[in-house]
Amino acid sequence: MSEGDPEPGLGPDQLLSRLQARFDAARGSRDRIHSLLEAVLSVGRELELAQVLHRVVEEATVLVDAEYGALGVVGEDDRLAEFIPVGVSDEQWAAIGGLPVGHGLLGELIRHPKPLRLAELSEHPASYGFPPHHPRMHSFLGVPIRVGGQVFGNLYLTEKRGAAEFDAEDEAVLLTLAVAASIAIENSRLYEESRRRERWLAAGSEVTNSLLSGCPRAEVMALILDRARANVFADLGVIAVPVEGAGKLRIALATGEEGERLHGAFVPGRGGFLGTAFTRAGASESRDIENDPRSREDLARWAGFGSAVAVPIGSGDLVRGVLLLTRRKGEKAFSHSESEPLTAFARQASLAMELAERRKDAERTALLEDRDRIARDLHDLAIQRLFATGMTLQSAQRFVTHPQAEQRIRRAVDDLDATIKIIRSTIFGLRTHETVGEATSGLRSRIARAIEASTTLLGFPPALRIEGLVETRVPVTLADHVEAVLVESLSNAARYARARSVDVHLRVTPERLTLTVTDDGVGIPGEAGFSGLRNLDERAQAARGTLEISTPVDGGTRVAWSAPLAREESSDLSGP
Repeated sequence: MSEGDPEPGLGPDQLLSRLQARFDAARGSRDRIHSLLEAVLSVGRELELAQVLHRVVEEATVLVDAEYGALGVVGEDDRLAEFIPVGVSDEQWAAIGGLPVGHGLLGELIRHPKPLRLAELSEHPASYGFPPHHPRMHSFLGVPIRVGGQVFGNLYLTEKRGAAEFDAEDEAVLLTLAVAASIAIENSRLYEESRRRERWLAAGSEVTNSLLSGCPRAEVMALILDRARANVFADLGVIAVPVEGAGKLRIALATGEEGERLHGAFVPGRGGFLGTAFTRAGASESRDIENDPRSREDLARWAGFGSAVAVPIGSGDLVRGVLLLTRRKGEKAFSHSESEPLTAFARQASLAMELAERRKDAERTALLEDRDRIARDLHDLAIQRLFATGMTLQSAQRFVTHPQAEQRIRRAVDDLDATIKIIRSTIFGLRTHETVGEATSGLRSRIARAIEASTTLLGFPPALRIEGLVETRVPVTLADHVEAVLVESLSNAARYARARSVDVHLRVTPERLTLTVTDDGVGIPGEAGFSGLRNLDERAQAARGTLEISTPVDGGTRVAWSAPLAREESSDLSGP
């Protein structure tokens, strides 16, 4: 008698009952295999990694009839970098608190990546118990998910419905799903990697095109920061540049959360997280920038931020600044796949800047050569002919006896002399034109734009006086300081002074620049500690100058910011 034959002596009803049970079991197995195939197909349809992981957990809970499920992604430090739960509401997770990191029973599968099945999880030696407000769980089933031969994460299922524990068939089904999940995750990774490369290539191309098309350096720097932030999903982005002679870095650009607070601030050029990244080749990473030992000199500046990565903009001796990206505490840490293309992007942007500078230098050289040619032609041809004409008229003047004719000839000679002086002045201007760069020339227009922009805030246009050779004597970095000081002073006058008039006076002598902003408002409150005023003082120290804040006899506030013009400085956003 074979194993499948019915037992002898069974009545018709018993026999029919046995046959029905075997039929139901076979149909159940068929339905489960069908459900498993559907789950495999469902997981494989997704391309976004986050959607793939969530779909894997959902399908796993359905296949083994579990009340709760989760997928933990193992990070580079063998801790849980991500945790995707199913069956627990957002309100419950909020009450529980932070997501697990991989201690206790969850870490058991990380340390020993093999299937684990328990009837009572609290009895396992690695169990730490449950945190407050956590649902009670008893039965447990966990299996690892391997991608590319390495453990990617683990599937955790708890609370088998309709049974005291998970069985061997549940484990086999879950292992099969884990294999399908590993293929889907690998495909999703490849898809995301291709999209990431496409985004970085597009960003690098956009930056290069902007530079070569002649966009202002500040706009290009802002573009670099925006594209880098978007590509790695950072909450805050910062570009800091060196302040020549001060041994500090100044945050020239800051976008995202807390960006306004950090913009314009000074940080250590040696030591500190930014200073270390500025002097080091490659990426500098931190899992918690707020508590990083390298941030001990400016811990308060990074309060509330966690994972961070910083890369120098440039390479070798030509480092123009440092780019920092950071995320809020509790967010996923930056991975190697995110920081590596960021380093290449920053280097490519620096090379594009150098190429644009050399192109501008070539264009400037061609322009100056053309001016020299024009000046030479004016001197050798136009002036000489005018001078000869004047001499001819003067020699002919003694032959003219009519008084009016003599007077007209004399006027014509004087006009020729005046024309020669104008042409000589033009030649001098062509040959001595400022060649430092477009950022140096244009301070007068930058000041005028700042005055115009403040009119809306103040409700009236400030008075402006400019004395001296503003366009030719003021170095680039000092011009940037002046504009920033003016904007901050006008902003303070608009926000706090309640002034009815504001006077702006910029005076440039061969030795010194002085910017004075005077208003007739109520003055600065004694208890106020404005960060903007501290920034003005830091700018004065960086420029080896002074800041004086006083109250005029008639009331109000006078801000006098002064700096020497001893030597040329380099632009914040153009590098050394």
